[in-house]
Formats: sequence, structure tokens, C-alpha cells
Amino acid sequence: MNASILALQFRAPERLWLLLGVAALAISYLVMARRRASYAVRFTNLALLDAVAPKRPGFRRHLPAVLLLLALSGMVGAFAQPARDTRVPKERATIIVAIDTSLSMKATDVAPNRLKAAQEAAKSFVRILPDRLNVGLVTFNGVAQIKIPPTQDHDSLLAAIDQLRLGERTAIGEAIFASLEAIKTVPTAEDGKKVPARIVLMSDGSTTVGRTDAEASAAAKKAKVPVSTIAFGTAEGVIEIDGQPGPVSVAVNPAALEKIANDTDGTAFTAATGDELKAVYADIGSSVGYTTELRDITGQFVGASLVVLFAAAVLSQLWFSRLP
Repeated sequence: MNASILALQFRAPERLWLLLGVAALAISYLVMARRRASYAVRFTNLALLDAVAPKRPGFRRHLPAVLLLLALSGMVGAFAQPARDTRVPKERATIIVAIDTSLSMKATDVAPNRLKAAQEAAKSFVRILPDRLNVGLVTFNGVAQIKIPPTQDHDSLLAAIDQLRLGERTAIGEAIFASLEAIKTVPTAEDGKKVPARIVLMSDGSTTVGRTDAEASAAAKKAKVPVSTIAFGTAEGVIEIDGQPGPVSVAVNPAALEKIANDTDGTAFTAATGDELKAVYADIGSSVGYTTELRDITGQFVGASLVVLFAAAVLSQLWFSRLP
């Protein structure tokens, strides 16, 4: 059996019961045809019958009815919402934006605070990215989470950036590993080439939990995914923590972020402008892979049914001067 037929699915299969109505019409037509044939046999004066109707239509008289029944069957199929698996090309080039949401990011040494500044920088970066690029969002404090898998729906990512919440501890290494996992979800190319990708990591630069920066950098290097870093904060940054008698120093660690960038062939920024951020993706290029998606084909069913229906009407008009 043809694979394309096997891939056909109906999202409302219960509606296919209407085909019983089509079958009933077909049976009714056959019964009426047999009655007409029986009546013709009872017309015993065959010579007179030939004189009255010398050119009987034969099979042609059945063809419009058959086409009408086929059209009705196609319409029922369309009503059942048909769909089938379709091989769809997908852009693979991907950028993951990883944003630090640790408590140290509430320091106000960068106005209005480090997190708000990082959010604005992230949104500005996403807005200048070409629409064709897949963009994902990873957030991290004590744990790293893939908030938005790589997508070309940049608006959903912008909305997610506005919803970030702070938590304890900082796991930069885990954020890089999570970003690499997100990149793996992008469709692969037929030639087996790796997904062209970049990671943009925004943080104040001090890992306190999870796998180390060195482990994460080695993994990114092996995957050939550069990590560009943006440091937010100053050496004077402090925050208030419940239970602590006074302000707690959360000095930025730009050296740690710069080392990650250098070890992965990325770029380190301390205050990134739009033009500088464009350099992060300028050479990422384009690479197309394929994925299989269930696509609606109701229109094809309706179109084919209309063609068959028009054919039935035209033939009936030409041969019998009436509609079927």
C-alpha cells in the first residue's frame, strides 16, 4: 500500500459515518436502475422501441451519477478534516539567549537594576535578529530551564523575557548545557552537518552551583557553538538579603564571562550596543533541515470534489440536457 495513503489521518473520523448516506444513495440508484431495466424488458415490441429510442445512452447514463456519488464522498472526507504527514523544510540556524535570574541580578548598580537591563538588552537583541533565525530562551539561577525552545515566533520569546523571576544561586555552566540541549531540538540536515548556532549569555558572571564554567565551555567548544557573553554590573554592586545585617556585595565578574567567550570562540561584551550584537549572528549563515508535520489537506479534498461535481454536471448537460 502506498505510504502516502498510510499517512492520511482524519481529525474528526466520526464524521465519516456520513459515507453510509452516500452508500444508501448508491444502493437506491442501483435499485431504480434495475426497475427501469425490468420495465424495458416488459416492453415486448422491440422494433417499436428501437424506432422510438434508436440511440440508447448505455453506460453514459450512469456516469454522471457515479461522479456525483464520488463528489459527495469527497465532501464527506473533507468534513472529517483530513490531514497527512508532510516533509517540511525548516531553517536550522539557531541562537539561544540565556539570562541570569539569580538574586544578584537585582543589584541597582546598573539602572534600574541588572535584571531589567539584561531584559532590555535581550529584547533589543531579539528585535534585530532576522525573522528566519530560530531563537530560544534559557533562564538560570540555581537551575537552568529552557523557557522557550528555538522558534521563529520571536514575539512569544519577547513576551517570555518580560516574565522573568529571580531565584537563589547561579548556575552558568548548567545554563550553557541547557542551551546546547535546546539547540539539539532543531531539525537536522540530511547531510548530517551540525546545526549552526550561537549562545548569548547575559549574567554578572559568578557560578556558585552546578557544573563548572570550564566543563560547559569544553562542551560548547566540542559542539562548535560559540558562547558570547554580556556582563551586567560593577564592582560596587550590592543587594539586600533577608537575615543579613547589611548590604551583601555582588561584584560583577567580567573575567569569568570573558574566559567563557574566549574558550568557545565567542565574544565578550561589558556594554553591548546594537551594532556589536549584530556581530554575534553576522556569520551564522543559513542551513535548512527537514521535519515531518501533520498538515491539513481539507482544501485538496474540497477542490477534487468540486472538479468531479462540475464534471458530472457538464456531462449530464451535454448528454441529457439536464443536471444529474
